[in-house]
Amino acid sequence: MYPQLPVPSTLILLHILSRSQALENTWSPEMDDLSLEEVARQLSDLEVALFVCLASHEHCLIETTGDAIHDVAKELALICSNTFDLSYTIVDCDSTTSIEDIHHEILTADARKAQIRPPYPRGKTESSSNISSYITGEQDRSKSPNPILQSEEPNVVNMVVAKNFNITNEDVQVQVLQLMRVRKLATEVGILQAPDDFLFVPLVIRESDELQPPLKTHLRDQLFVSHFHESNDGYVYLEENEWLTDGQLSMTSVIHTPKHSQKTAKISQTVMERFREDSNSVTTNAEVVRYIQDIVVFLRLSRSVAGGVSARANQQFGQFARLLAPLHGIDYLTPSIVALAARKVFRHRIVVASAEDDRSLQYGSNREAIAHILADVTPESILDRVLELEPPI
Repeated sequence: MYPQLPVPSTLILLHILSRSQALENTWSPEMDDLSLEEVARQLSDLEVALFVCLASHEHCLIETTGDAIHDVAKELALICSNTFDLSYTIVDCDSTTSIEDIHHEILTADARKAQIRPPYPRGKTESSSNISSYITGEQDRSKSPNPILQSEEPNVVNMVVAKNFNITNEDVQVQVLQLMRVRKLATEVGILQAPDDFLFVPLVIRESDELQPPLKTHLRDQLFVSHFHESNDGYVYLEENEWLTDGQLSMTSVIHTPKHSQKTAKISQTVMERFREDSNSVTTNAEVVRYIQDIVVFLRLSRSVAGGVSARANQQFGQFARLLAPLHGIDYLTPSIVALAARKVFRHRIVVASAEDDRSLQYGSNREAIAHILADVTPESILDRVLELEPPI
């Protein structure tokens, strides 16, 4: 049988990466020569989250507190640019964000310059090249579509960080969902073409057990994993460069890494391809496969769960578990890795049932009693109960 292995503390799944541990890391530019376990040990929690999603060509949800959302957005942008050498844009969303705003703000710098459109009052996007500004001028609708937006070449940045994306309207979320799924989006001026290593990251504020307002159901199901980043989890790039906002700076360690010891290593395509190959070669046995399916079945049958445990979630559950194995230095699945993967894959998907939806009402149960039972139920408590299943030893 497969032995249970301890999970490395630097991975996103344990949420215990401390600032002191991050400062003690010794970075080597020769990342291609390191094992994947050693690479993971040198990454922060946010870097591991993006690393896993880029390797799997999937998207992730990042949650944080209201006072940290701006710093987390800047940290994600710096990670994208410095660790992965990819382009990015930060979109500051609100309830008035339109489809046209989203379309323009996710374009690459070259495509944005070539696009002619009327000025908008919004100008809150930060991109890897500069602060986005709209090109003024009258738009001649009789003209043919822009050649750049008609080209099959990618004209969308590699990573989009969408702050407060959960408060956008349904039309915007549907359009973005289409781009996430097929990496193409038809617009009035042409076709938006996302690159192969495209990553859409909704960055949202979660102050309670459940995200309010929630993302649309199909969009949640398209998000590979979720991760909650607290202020005390640290900001590797922002703290090294002392770019934190005043409030967050006072909450972090007073120790700052000297300028000469800043990170210089990058995750190359060689490391990324090795990660994909190693995850595809991960093996398992019948007992662990049964354990995976038991978790899914128990979630689906739980009276506290109204939905969210879809076929896609089941498929991504196994996929994410196989991605975690190489980061732990092993080539097989263990029950502990499976349990940790379940928390990251299902946490944002689970829809907590209401008293009105409880099936026992059909047999005479008291609605008030059911509401009292479900009052303190959260996605975390549901997962805690399900993962009490006895794992294979």
